[in-house]
Amino acid sequence: MSAREAVLEELDAAVSAPSGAAVVSGAPTCSVALLGQPNSGKSTLFNALTGSRQRVGNWPGKTVEKKEGGFSRGGVDYAVCDLPGTYSLSANSEEEVVTRDYIASGRADVVCVLADASQLERSLYMLADFAGVDCACMLVLNLMDVAEAQGKRIDAKVLERRLGIPVVPFVAADRAHCDLFYQALDRAIADPHALDATALAEACRVEFGAVYDDVRALVPERSVGALTPAWLTGKLLEGDVPVRALVDEALDERDRARLAAALEPIEHGVQRGGTCKFSWIDGVLDGAVRGSRTRSTLSRFDRIATGSRWGKPLAIGIILVGLLATFVPAMPIMAVGGLFSLIGEYAAAGLVALGAPAVLGSFVSGVLFDSLRFATMMVGFVFGINLVFGALEEVGYMARISYVFDSTMARFGLQGKSIMPFVVCLGCTIGGASGTRVIDSWGQRVLTVAMAWAVPCASTWGVVPVLAVAFFGPWSPVVVVAIFLTSLLLMYLVGKLFGPHLVSGDERAGLVMELPPYHAPRWKNVFSTAIARSKHVFKRAVRVAFIVTAVVWLLVYSPDGNPQNTALYAIGEAIEPVTSFFGLGWQTFMAYLCAMAIKESALGVLSGLFLGTGTLTTAVGGMGPVAADIGQVMASAISQPEALAFMFAFTFNVPCMASVAATYGETHSGKWTALMIAFYFCASLALAFVVFHVSSLFLG
Repeated sequence: MSAREAVLEELDAAVSAPSGAAVVSGAPTCSVALLGQPNSGKSTLFNALTGSRQRVGNWPGKTVEKKEGGFSRGGVDYAVCDLPGTYSLSANSEEEVVTRDYIASGRADVVCVLADASQLERSLYMLADFAGVDCACMLVLNLMDVAEAQGKRIDAKVLERRLGIPVVPFVAADRAHCDLFYQALDRAIADPHALDATALAEACRVEFGAVYDDVRALVPERSVGALTPAWLTGKLLEGDVPVRALVDEALDERDRARLAAALEPIEHGVQRGGTCKFSWIDGVLDGAVRGSRTRSTLSRFDRIATGSRWGKPLAIGIILVGLLATFVPAMPIMAVGGLFSLIGEYAAAGLVALGAPAVLGSFVSGVLFDSLRFATMMVGFVFGINLVFGALEEVGYMARISYVFDSTMARFGLQGKSIMPFVVCLGCTIGGASGTRVIDSWGQRVLTVAMAWAVPCASTWGVVPVLAVAFFGPWSPVVVVAIFLTSLLLMYLVGKLFGPHLVSGDERAGLVMELPPYHAPRWKNVFSTAIARSKHVFKRAVRVAFIVTAVVWLLVYSPDGNPQNTALYAIGEAIEPVTSFFGLGWQTFMAYLCAMAIKESALGVLSGLFLGTGTLTTAVGGMGPVAADIGQVMASAISQPEALAFMFAFTFNVPCMASVAATYGETHSGKWTALMIAFYFCASLALAFVVFHVSSLFLG
């Protein structure tokens, strides 16, 4: 089998038809692919078309997010694939490879190319790079409302005549426009046409001169999947390595040498190819776009927001304010979650009053209702994060945050978009993990989450200062500063350890993006997106919370509520010879373990183990009473080195089970989620060991 045939076979295997995405009803089926740059509105359109009938996973053999969905209309089942957002069809990253492979396979009946109508000159670059692909397509001019607010008038009919494909003015966030989309889709299916690339080929012939004809003559006439000879010629001139290898395999030795000789003198092929594409775009838009952009009243603010002096402080300030604002919509939902504990207590009491065993009442309260409580409270914060920062993204500011921090984040192999999850993690790691979905590269998304786990959350700061003050008094700020510096060091180590496996050298060049124009948020779209994401998180959180709380309940349940009669107590005493190696007594080690479930439980568990206050079933759930003098009590029971070891182990342990669930939900990788758990568990104990033994030299 030749390499060319192998590539074709790989394409067929890698982009197999979506399974389970469309409705299986025996009706005719149609496959639709959404193609466009990041922030072009693909995800918004995808959600509008598929609603709840969608699923997210990874492409076979790839670490890239795969979004599939389906809808039925007019007796036809449609399978929709939201392709990864890319700026071109060059194969420089995994996202671009996946997108190009899918397009090349020809499996899509219709490709919907989305472009930002408010800045068509730049956003049509993807369409220009798609030109020459032999596949029925249509152009969706999204954000038409923003373009009109800028004073622009776009003649879609003129664009249709020039491109030879349906062109539909659109506002993805307004579902009233879906009918226009359906009508254009019907036309694209009934009378399928590929994009007319004749003018683009002529532009390339003018730019590259006789070399264009020489290369074109050597390219085999048979298309590779949906990739036509004209498209392959353009990519060869740009120096596309995978295309070069593909064409070389189809040529004999003599023609390969001729092709190499023809391509060798070409310099700056990518830039020259880009010049051809932008020249083609100018010709397509000439006379079809009238009016000019009005001067924005926010232009002065934008100069500050994107400036090197004030851009970063302004971004951090807005993120912190946004983080506080998330509690406004989150608190009512979290309050409802808190009611589940009260309902659980009444339910348990009612069961016991009816003659049910006490253990059943404890299970109902401590597992069933606590699972609902925890999942609801988790979703409250996720909803708040998505609502507030979704609004910031909608108005166009989130892109500015990414822009000003891009050079800083690039040093870690990340995009500027990673700064927002890091800052949000100061409030809650769940929100930080959820915030990584705006990052286009899967590898950078996973690396961001892995590094963000090292950022101490608000629950951590609710425990550490209490113990720091009790054990070290006026020196407690030194402990806090040491923990903060250790957090930065751990983030650096995570980047060095995980980065090479997650982010290739090509992806470490930072961020390439367009800054969208500012516009008023479409609140209906912001709310619907936040609700849809929260529903997805809730379903997953309930399952995870039930499993974890059931395991913890088995460890902390005792018939009389006495902590000394629990399995946790017995296990703790038995393993103390091991835990002491890390500088932790069994009580502090058990609190450390319980905090892996719920961070807030640490002080309640310590109160239960040291003083016997309350029951461990409520303490582990984060609802147990905390002794007012727990710090002083611990100070009289354990040494300063052990307390310091506990604070470091507690801070840099796995954040909590909800954060683990959020991480798995965003990465879709059990492997990398497990690796993060293992790394932070081991790193936190290693830190405890070092801190204990070093501090013992000075503190005694």
